[in-house]
Amino acid sequence: MNFSFFGSRKHTISPSIHLAENNSLFLDVRSNEELETVAFSLIHHMPVLHIPINKLSEQVSEIPRDKVAGVFCASGVRATMLYFYLRTLGFNNVKIIEDGYAELVEEFKPGKLLKHLSEGENVKWI
Repeated sequence: MNFSFFGSRKHTISPSIHLAENNSLFLDVRSNEELETVAFSLIHHMPVLHIPINKLSEQVSEIPRDKVAGVFCASGVRATMLYFYLRTLGFNNVKIIEDGYAELVEEFKPGKLLKHLSEGENVKWI
């Protein structure tokens, strides 16, 4: 990885593209308190795995390597740290979900959700 890699933004993914992926996982690294305040089940989109950043080293084995893991936190700071950590452990299918809450919530508006449900298939949980 070099500056041109990061400049190309190949390490990030928009919520709309990630939610449309077939072989994806939503990796939520927010704290338990944040999750209790705002939770995303994403049952009609993809599996969700919640591992608070301070527990990742203990639970990293729970992250499947055969799925594209979209790492999410409120602002992107923790997601960025986790991106680098997972890459050093050999996780190659990792992306940072861009733009935090605002962009993600946009994908759950009724029109977009209805379109996704009418086009999608049942989600299989890991």
